[in-house]
Amino acid sequence: MEQVPVTAADGTTFVVRVLPNDDPAVPVALVLPAMALKAKFYLPLLTALRAAGLSAAACDLRGQGESAPLLGDGPDFGYKELIETDLPAVVAAVRERFPQAPLFLFGHSLGGQLALLFAAANPDAVDGVAVIGTGTVFWRAFGPRRWFEALWSIQWIGLVAAVRGSWPGGVLIPGAMAGGVMTDWARHSRTSRYRFRGRSLDYDAALRALTAPVLTIALDRDLLGPKSNVDFLGRRMPAARLTAWDVDEDSGVVHRDHFEWVKDSAVLAPAVAHWVRTGSLPS
Repeated sequence: MEQVPVTAADGTTFVVRVLPNDDPAVPVALVLPAMALKAKFYLPLLTALRAAGLSAAACDLRGQGESAPLLGDGPDFGYKELIETDLPAVVAAVRERFPQAPLFLFGHSLGGQLALLFAAANPDAVDGVAVIGTGTVFWRAFGPRRWFEALWSIQWIGLVAAVRGSWPGGVLIPGAMAGGVMTDWARHSRTSRYRFRGRSLDYDAALRALTAPVLTIALDRDLLGPKSNVDFLGRRMPAARLTAWDVDEDSGVVHRDHFEWVKDSAVLAPAVAHWVRTGSLPS
């Protein structure tokens, strides 16, 4: 596995882990992690994507894994830094490493939201976006029986993050996260809008105008990103060339919750690779 060092405009550094295909012109899938998950969590996915005929890469989000400074050692940050500072640098580095290849982002949960917002803001930067376990966290997108749970839990996380300056982990989120990320996330949950601190444009309008190919993958046992939330986010992208894949017990995917799906990368990756190459799922 190759290592590609990246330095963002503000000095934050990253390591992009790359599994290149023998053919430098095949599409490359850049995997963006969920909250508090390290890029190495996705090694089975990278391996399966390469076996399915793509080049594959993954990079930690700011404050996680191999990025520097680590969480708490640098200033606070939110969605703005992740989308407007970090992703331009990471995407440019992957483009430089694979100058002949189409580039697709493959985001999990928060990583999927970031991928879609970056693609919406930079329509010429990537060739498409696939997301898994990625839906809006707007409280009313959850089923009515979960409205109170979603509203209370997410706003509690946002309040703690605002008071402490960070989120220590636990209650939905497996590890520590930056305070700014969590308060932006909680604001989105209250309003359904992407009106995060310091943003440079109207991201909701940009999503509506997004015309890129988008694949949404909803897992039928995913309580954190259920189908209702995935579909809600899909409706926010009316101009996108949207393909929705609802993964259920008939799909061949055994592990279908928010995190364990990675164990079935050997089943999921070939379908994603087929979509990348053709714009449709295998029949």
